[in-house]
Amino acid sequence: METLRLLRQWWAATDSNRKSRLPILAFLLILCGEALPSSDTPLEFGVISQRSPVLTAQYWNPIIRYVSEKSGVPIRVRIGKTGLETNEMIKRGEVDFIFSNHIFHPGNQGSGYYVIARDGGKPIYGQLVVPRDSPIKTLSDLASKTVVFPSRVAFVGFMVPFHQLYELKIPVNVKFAGNQEGAMGQLVAGTAVVVGVNSEVMREFALREKYEYRALWTSKPYLNMPIAARAGVPKKTVAAVRKALVGMKHDPEGRKILMASARIVGQDGLDGFEIANDRQYQEQKALYKEVVQLQEGKVE
Repeated sequence: METLRLLRQWWAATDSNRKSRLPILAFLLILCGEALPSSDTPLEFGVISQRSPVLTAQYWNPIIRYVSEKSGVPIRVRIGKTGLETNEMIKRGEVDFIFSNHIFHPGNQGSGYYVIARDGGKPIYGQLVVPRDSPIKTLSDLASKTVVFPSRVAFVGFMVPFHQLYELKIPVNVKFAGNQEGAMGQLVAGTAVVVGVNSEVMREFALREKYEYRALWTSKPYLNMPIAARAGVPKKTVAAVRKALVGMKHDPEGRKILMASARIVGQDGLDGFEIANDRQYQEQKALYKEVVQLQEGKVE
């Protein structure tokens, strides 16, 4: 960083043709492990694809366009098509902002993401669900059966219901579908007899698809999904983006966009976003850690 500071001072103090010196400066910055900032390159807002990629894009693109315009920060949406793809984006620090619980996975703790806001909707619940006419009536009936989950890093879709089955000592065969609607699609197609889901995403899916299901088990409530920023994003940029996100539901234009996005996926209200921080998600972090240890055989 000291070398970079000196180079910038040299650049500012140069009275000759600075344009001709640009290639030299760029080369020196590369040697220093730095890069020339580009105001034309948008930041990336990563989103986990709980729904289909098309629905996810239709939901988030108008929101992020609004946030970009209001904050003055160029941003584009990047969708993780599966839970594992989103997890890898986080692990490698590839996106500047992220909408996902996966930041709390122990394997991602060193990625430098911190919570700045959250979905302002109602708490979220994990569920184990079956078709309405399924002969399965209780969790005990799941013994030795295959349960389809969204992904091994999903919080309410996997970590929460898997932990419950472990606590009750009900052995099941675990299968992963890739994302929430992937698991739900298998339930509709009859290739899965029970799936782990986010209760709200399941409800919205069932309304759109006119599908009848029954919840075998519903978890306690958890705080809704967080939005996190990468540690390397300038604080002023983060503050501007957070202000735009949180202010959406208080602005007529923002409210209109939020309501339109809600209708696309079948939500029944205008949720918007709220300010949040890491301390509010300690319970999620602890459960992630425990279930990962269970999977690795570190807990008896």
